[in-house]
Amino acid sequence: MRVGVDVGKARIGLAMSDPRGMLATPVETVPRDGSGATDVARITAVVLDLGAMEVIVGLPLALSGNHTASTNDAVGFAETLALAVPVPVRLVDERLSTVAAQGVLRTAGRKAKTQRPVIDQVAATIILQHALDTERGLGHPPGSAVVPAVVPTVPSATTSPAAPIEGS
Repeated sequence: MRVGVDVGKARIGLAMSDPRGMLATPVETVPRDGSGATDVARITAVVLDLGAMEVIVGLPLALSGNHTASTNDAVGFAETLALAVPVPVRLVDERLSTVAAQGVLRTAGRKAKTQRPVIDQVAATIILQHALDTERGLGHPPGSAVVPAVVPTVPSATTSPAAPIEGS
């Protein structure tokens, strides 16, 4: 089971795969928290509740493949998420996923006004399904693994240096 994540400025869409990694389905929309506390906590809870083995975060690139402000936001969010969840986090190209989600909802008869609550979930589903299909086709996971940036610990002033070993 995998969890797909579509990071937006106001909302974060979540999707999940079936246990065999064949089909992605929508899960929920999480309100974006500027501090990263409640949204990351909710996503972590979903990952744990579902017993996910990996989290796939959409990487929004420009059509040219260049990074944008949204790219940097998604990478930062993925790094924060990687510190919080006990499973690997992977960034996967998501160009045009929101446009595709709007098309799917329009085809289903949803008016633009009623799309807002679910569009992020549908985008997350499209991102995750693309990752699952690509992995089956290539034989290896697409995208790139997120390596969380760990802040190095500095010894405190109360920590005494190690005593020399006798005889050295």
